[in-house]
Amino acid sequence: MSVAASSRFKTLLPGAFLVLVFFGAALISFFYTPFDVETLNIKNRMLTPNAVNWLGTDHFGRDILSMLMVGARTSIAVAFIAVGIGVLFGVPLGLLAASYRGRWADEFIMRGNDLVFAFPALLIAIMITAVFGPGAVNAIIAIGIFNVPVFARLTRGASLSLWNREFIMAARVAGKGSARISFEHILPNILNLLIVQSTIQFSLGILAEAGLSYVGLGAQPPTPSWGRMLADSQTLTTVAPHLALFPGMVIVLTVLGLNLLGDGLRDWLDPRLRRER
Repeated sequence: MSVAASSRFKTLLPGAFLVLVFFGAALISFFYTPFDVETLNIKNRMLTPNAVNWLGTDHFGRDILSMLMVGARTSIAVAFIAVGIGVLFGVPLGLLAASYRGRWADEFIMRGNDLVFAFPALLIAIMITAVFGPGAVNAIIAIGIFNVPVFARLTRGASLSLWNREFIMAARVAGKGSARISFEHILPNILNLLIVQSTIQFSLGILAEAGLSYVGLGAQPPTPSWGRMLADSQTLTTVAPHLALFPGMVIVLTVLGLNLLGDGLRDWLDPRLRRER
């Protein structure tokens, strides 16, 4: 293995390890947690890390490790579905805009993307919750809507560089239409970019879910959420700093792992670098 190839594992493997720990904790929580996250134990409130409660307890006496494990499920579900919404709607829109480049359909789609970009996910969530109320479903919708123009822009930009290539011209000569060319020839050639962008948007989805839960617009009690754990601990940092320390560390390490994984996948899937392996 070349030096260049081995250097790519410096980000890919640590990122994959952190992501596997994150997903593994969420998966295990479906079958086992050290304590029930919905059981209050006031007499054991705000315990520091010990042999029984490895990460301590919160202001209601709930085990922090158990809450972090269950909270991982919430973060995964929100971020995964939100990214799925972005891919499901954004990729076809980007392919359509590229196939009608310079025409009214292209302009209509891209100006619509600009309009959505003008409203951050938090502002979209506020508007949605003002109508339908706070909750994880509304957080998913808000983050998903924000992801659509991200994937649409990426897909359009990557597709435009391929439409004048020889193999596309050959497909046109063979009688294939724009839609068929987009899905049979364009999409497979930009799939690596979409995979990398999905990991990046997944990490942003984790942050967005934590931010929405922090301000009370995400998952609602009794469902554990990393963001709400931070919000609950903000007035107790001088008394029990571990209440904010552990949720904050989990968010940082999870986002770091996803970004490292995304960087490693980008280098690994880049066709210009494959010759070096």
